Amino acid sequence: MKSKNSLFLTTVFTLLVTITTSNVFAAETATVKADENSTDKKNVTKKSYRVSKKVPAMRNRVYAQLARAQQLADEGDNIEGFEVLAEVEERVDSLNSYERAMLFNFYGFMYYANEDITLAVDSFNKVIAETAIPNSLIISTLYSLAQLSMQQQNYKEALAYLTQWREINAKELTGTQEMLFAQVYYQDKDFVNSLKHSEMAISLVEAKNKKPKENWLTLQRATYYELKQPKQVTKVMEKLIRLYDKPQYWLQLSSMYGEIGEEDKQMAVMEAAYQAGYISKASDILTLSQLYLFHGAPYKSAAVLEDSIAQGSVFADEDNLSMLARAYLTAKEYDKATEVLVRVSDIAQSGEHDALLAQTYLNTEQWQAAINSSTLALARYAKHKKNKGNQVKDIANMHLIMGMANFNLKNFERSLASFAKATQFSSTKKTALQWGKYVEREQQHNKVQLAMLN
Repeated sequence: MKSKNSLFLTTVFTLLVTITTSNVFAAETATVKADENSTDKKNVTKKSYRVSKKVPAMRNRVYAQLARAQQLADEGDNIEGFEVLAEVEERVDSLNSYERAMLFNFYGFMYYANEDITLAVDSFNKVIAETAIPNSLIISTLYSLAQLSMQQQNYKEALAYLTQWREINAKELTGTQEMLFAQVYYQDKDFVNSLKHSEMAISLVEAKNKKPKENWLTLQRATYYELKQPKQVTKVMEKLIRLYDKPQYWLQLSSMYGEIGEEDKQMAVMEAAYQAGYISKASDILTLSQLYLFHGAPYKSAAVLEDSIAQGSVFADEDNLSMLARAYLTAKEYDKATEVLVRVSDIAQSGEHDALLAQTYLNTEQWQAAINSSTLALARYAKHKKNKGNQVKDIANMHLIMGMANFNLKNFERSLASFAKATQFSSTKKTALQWGKYVEREQQHNKVQLAMLN
């Protein structure tokens, strides 16, 4: 029982709340009248619904048996401890109200220690069913019942216990108690009331220059999210990073900045997380690479992605290599882009990357390489006819590229043949006709020059 002197009840948000109880039964008995007199002296607005009761004292023989049961439980002998309680219960009719309440109270904690929550709840309900018992016992037991109901995920019952508890508890709520209300309301999907209590709990601790517990903030964040207040979610995430610097909070904050349209901050936070070593998942690395590309930093985009592929953090598949190639192309790093495109072309063999490679070779005036890649692209497109509907524009461009590259190699007939094929496509017809006329003129001019030389 030593480890169970207090109940530690955990909700889905891992808020741990301690339910304190008296370890010395005699102390409870001795302070009953003092508690009542103290309450009378305070002009509190909340009155107990049992203010007129007279609390009897606990007799020595009952106290001795309960103390013996406690000692046995503390020593780990729960079976014998229960036997002692059973002996007391056999004379339950001879016990006064306070003695019965303390018997059932101890049963409750014993059952809780044995992880029998149902019997613990039943025992604590028997405690509050007694009439002549101290207000302090009623208050602590209702609070225990609320927490046990939370543990059983019976949130409506938990709220009912908490409501009763609040009605007779004259003290101001602590931050922990405010958060229990916040949790119960959250689970009952009353997000407005949940937020009210979580805000109060956090303001109470911040007023004392203390930091709110991490799980208080995560519950508040979840509540704002349910209320569709992304800007408030973002503010809570900023606070979580300041107070509890964890990798996942940086990534979540970056995502929230993106959601509220602050893309510059989104990238800055993601970059800071990367530099701090917080980013390791492939999906997060790809997101950072895309953000760099979106914000006009294509070389950084490529560098992050290539480094991650080299380290094995990101798999070198068709999609990721294609993304890397396009980042290098945007950065005008054509040699590096070409290396990647050759690699992905061998993997995919669909023709798409060969077409992009042909365009890259043409832009860098590698005429024969442009012709070779165009030819390979056309061959692979022909092999994958089922996708031809999506390839028409690329096929037209390949003929156009072959025409331009052959022209620069002074292969005029091949150039004209390629442009003639390009005129068969609406997307390249106009350009192909113009190039055809230009090539014909240059071909004639070339013939004149050759004739003059001869």
